[in-house]
Amino acid sequence: MGLVIYDTLQRRKVPFEPAVPGHAGIYVCGPTVYADPHLGHARGPIVYDVLRRYLLHQGYKVRFVSNITDVGHLTEDEEGEDKILKRAKLERLEPMEVAEKYTWSYFDALKALNVLRPSIAPRASGHIPEMLELTERLLALGHAYERKGSVYFRVRSFPEYGKLSGKRLEELRAGARVEVREEKEDPLDFALWKAAEPGHLMRWKSPWGEGYPGWHIECTAMSLKYLGEGFDLHAGGIDLQFPHHECEIAQAEAAGFRFARHWMHHNHVLLQGEKMAKSTGNLVLLHDLLKAHEPMAVRFYLLQTHYRSPMDFTWEGLEGAKKGYGRLLHAYREVRARRKAAPPGATPELERALDALEKAFMEAIEDDLSTPEALAALFGFLPELNRLLPEAKAESLARAEALLHTLGEGILGLFPERVLEEKVSGPLLEDLIALLLELREEARRAKDYAKSDLIRERLKALGVVVEDTKEGPRWRLER
Repeated sequence: MGLVIYDTLQRRKVPFEPAVPGHAGIYVCGPTVYADPHLGHARGPIVYDVLRRYLLHQGYKVRFVSNITDVGHLTEDEEGEDKILKRAKLERLEPMEVAEKYTWSYFDALKALNVLRPSIAPRASGHIPEMLELTERLLALGHAYERKGSVYFRVRSFPEYGKLSGKRLEELRAGARVEVREEKEDPLDFALWKAAEPGHLMRWKSPWGEGYPGWHIECTAMSLKYLGEGFDLHAGGIDLQFPHHECEIAQAEAAGFRFARHWMHHNHVLLQGEKMAKSTGNLVLLHDLLKAHEPMAVRFYLLQTHYRSPMDFTWEGLEGAKKGYGRLLHAYREVRARRKAAPPGATPELERALDALEKAFMEAIEDDLSTPEALAALFGFLPELNRLLPEAKAESLARAEALLHTLGEGILGLFPERVLEEKVSGPLLEDLIALLLELREEARRAKDYAKSDLIRERLKALGVVVEDTKEGPRWRLER
């Protein structure tokens, strides 16, 4: 039937029909890089990675743009401190050092989670000229005004403001804080450019004096630059729907540009019923999680809940996901192993089961990326596969292997090559080595030096170097 997505702007499911057949232009709001990423930051990249992988599987050429916000995102709407600047003061670093440090922390985590790199990952600080040009255009058209070196967007000049979020201007004005900025014509107006106060480290020259861009104009300028007018899809977290995405639309369309044709928003990852957030400390850091648990099991866990539903993280849920992922992985490995020794020919029952799997899986993905239903299709296939495996023939096993790769890795991104080989790693590896070292220490205490040396030499042959220190034995993997 083709891909159908829930379009936030239209508030209904619609066919995803790119403006240029065979090509898809996608913009996803990326992170503000002022701290290490937490689990909540992984959900959007994984969701839109599945979308991208599906489109690639269907033969589309995809330009996938996801930005890095390294300036302009303030702590409290437009009255707080720049988040990166605040962190730079805390760590006694240059602001760009902070941005660089946490940009790579973010990308390292996504790499571990098997998320494809963006086609383009533009940084806000590298696109100041485009933002200044857009700001000048809005000023010339009467949609913006300058006050004391800052430039504000005149919200009342764009009657459609609120069409994405469903918020009405009258309601917003009634609840607005009128004391926010004296120089504003209206408390709802938002900054396109901010005058830099004395001592502000991140500043650029502009026609209105030295300053820095407002947060919202960054994504408008960068998405239009790299994807052009009327690009196919803009996506991001549900918390960005208002005001960030609402402001993006207003800036672009008031300036006379056609903006995104479709909008998608993913919901929050919760911890103890509350949104994961750096500001509250209610979070699970990604790097800590990925050190202790197989990253693909974490990815699998996030895909068990539909992207538009909130997901409440629990350690029990993660353990269950690890077991479920292990079942799928074991089945895939079994198919690969048995194919090599299977007799030639096809197995009709297995062929029919594969037909049913492919149909159910693709119907689920094409129905607004229903990854829970897609996973259910894979699990529904396992009993039939296990029943037929002992007598399955090579041709059907080859097809099973190819289909599991296409669906499980090609679209869901769950089976990179490194997990398909039977290797011991992570906490299990550490526990096994610790056990062997305990046995070696027992042998040494019993003065059974032959056994102690044997354990050490066998470990060395496996690439584990043991060093005896005053604090006890230590080990490292020989690279």
